[in-house]
Amino acid sequence: MHEYHYEACVLLCEEMDLRDAAQQFGTPLYVYSKGSVLDHCRHIEQAFGDTSHATYYAVKANSNRTLLKLIAGEGLGADVGSGGELTLALQAGFRPRSITFSGVGKRDDEIAFGLRRGINAFNVESTEELEIINALAGRERSRARILLRVNLDIDAGGHAYVSTSLKQNKFGIPWQQAADVLRWAGTLPNIEVGGIHSHLGSQITVEDTFRRAAQALTRLVMDLRASGISVNDLDFGGGFGVQYRGYLRHPHLPPEEPEELNLSAASLVKAVLPLLKETGCRISIQPGRSIVAHAGVLIVKVAFRKEAGEKVFVVVDGGMNDLIRPSLYHSHHQIVPLLLRGDPHETVDVVGPLCESGDFLALDRPLPRVVRGDLLAVMCAGAYGFVLSSNYNARLRPAEVLVDGSSASVIRERETVEQL
Repeated sequence: MHEYHYEACVLLCEEMDLRDAAQQFGTPLYVYSKGSVLDHCRHIEQAFGDTSHATYYAVKANSNRTLLKLIAGEGLGADVGSGGELTLALQAGFRPRSITFSGVGKRDDEIAFGLRRGINAFNVESTEELEIINALAGRERSRARILLRVNLDIDAGGHAYVSTSLKQNKFGIPWQQAADVLRWAGTLPNIEVGGIHSHLGSQITVEDTFRRAAQALTRLVMDLRASGISVNDLDFGGGFGVQYRGYLRHPHLPPEEPEELNLSAASLVKAVLPLLKETGCRISIQPGRSIVAHAGVLIVKVAFRKEAGEKVFVVVDGGMNDLIRPSLYHSHHQIVPLLLRGDPHETVDVVGPLCESGDFLALDRPLPRVVRGDLLAVMCAGAYGFVLSSNYNARLRPAEVLVDGSSASVIRERETVEQL
C-alpha cells in the first residue's frame, strides 16, 4: 500500500512525478493517491472475513467530497459529527441507513435533520441528550435509534488532546452507569436502543490497549444482558494508529524508526475481533485516519534558508494554517525532498511563514540540505490536514488534487483572495 515511492531519486505518487504536480497546481498543495484510499478501505474490510459488521468512515478525518465518494463507492458507511458532515456524506452517496452521528454537542436542528433523513443511529453522550432526542423524535413523528457511548476510563496513551476515554474527558457516560441509563432509555417512547458505543482516542498504536477495551466491552455486554437489557450492536469506535515515522526509506534519507512495524488498522482489527465476536453483537468500527492518512501529502516550497549561529531554519510556504498537527499535537510527519541529490544531512527547523513562533512543521529535524526553491513533501498528511486548515494571516487554503496513475485532477480549487 505504498503508493508513494522514489524512482531514480524522484518522489512519485503512483506513477506521477510530484514535481510536475507542484509545477502544474502550485504550492502549498495537498496531493492524494486514489489507489491508497481504495487499498486501505479494502484491507480493513478484508480483516473482518465473514463476520457481520459495519465500517463507518469518520468524515472528520478528511471531508473532501471526491474522497468521500470513493469511500462510499467501496460500500462503507459514514460517521459524522455535524449537520455539515451529514450533508456532505449524503451528497457523496452514503445511504442514510449507513450513517451514524457522533459528538457531545449535537444541535437540535442537526438532530432533527438526522431524524428526517432516517440515519442509522445517534451515538448518545448524556442523559440530557437522550431526553432531547426523544422529544425531537416525537415532534418529527419518528423513532430515533441510539447507541449509548460508554466511557471505559482506559488510558490510551498519546497526547492529552486526543484522549477520549478517561473519566476526566468530556465523552460518554461512565460505564458503571450504563445499565441504569439504558434501562431508562428503553422506557422512552421515541427511542430504540440498539446497543453501546465506545471510542478510546486517536492514533493508538498498541494492540494491548485495544484488547483491554475489547475485554471491558465484552464484560459490559454480558453484564447488561444478565440484567435483562438487550444489546444487539457494539460500535468499537476508531483510533487505529498509522505509521508516521520512517514511512519512506532511502539511502539518501535520514533514518527514522517507526513506533511499530507492520502497523495497520487491519492488523488491529484482527487483534480484537475474536474478543468482540464473543458478544454475539453486530460489530462496527469508525476508522478515519487509517483510511486517508497515508494517502495524502502536503507539498511545500522552500522560500528561504536562514542561518542564525548554529541554528538553521528552513522557511517554507506552508505553515500551521495548512497543517496544524505539529503545532497543536506535537505530531511527527516525515519530511522529504521531492528530489534526492545525495546532499549531506543537517539538523534544521522547518518553519512556516506565519507570525507565530508555534508555526512549524518540524523542529530539530535531520534533513538532506535544501535551498531556496526546493520542494518538500510532508508525508502522511491525508488525515486532519486540510480539514483543520484556516485563513490565519489571511492566507489562502491550498488546492487539493487526486492522483490516479500518471495523471492528477483538482478536487478542490485553491482559495482566492475574493473568497476571504
